[in-house]
Amino acid sequence: MNRDESIRFATKYLEDLLSFFGINVAVWSTVEDDVIQLSVPSTSLNSLLIGRNADNLRSLQYIVSQSLVARDAEITRVNVDVADYKRQRADRIEQKAENWIKKVRETGEPMTIELNAADRRVVHKLAQDYSDIETHSEGEGRARHLIISKKAGVASDEE
Repeated sequence: MNRDESIRFATKYLEDLLSFFGINVAVWSTVEDDVIQLSVPSTSLNSLLIGRNADNLRSLQYIVSQSLVARDAEITRVNVDVADYKRQRADRIEQKAENWIKKVRETGEPMTIELNAADRRVVHKLAQDYSDIETHSEGEGRARHLIISKKAGVASDEE
């Protein structure tokens, strides 16, 4: 299954999956960094689709991704977002990360933060904008956490 077929399949597969729950909506799809981005518009069942701690959202992603793997698709990584939940969460994490970075810059002390993989990715990406800050993840599985620290020997690039 080539790239375009992978995107069409993932979109249709998610729409069919949602229709099982009585949610008949058009799913928007794009591709970013070889990840199929599937966006589900807001419905009365947002909380069911997202689930506690976004567990249902991750499950939907996993199901769509595995269906692509089973069909030997060119693109198999999938990100499902319902009613912009993930984008809004990423925005909130970025705001928190700005404060964490500010605190690390002020104190010089590294910070350890417990975050899920998606949230860690948001912080790693944001930290790249700071020449004096570095981030890395440590631990395994659910015990994995993020470390924010100052780079050794680099002056702060605060304005």
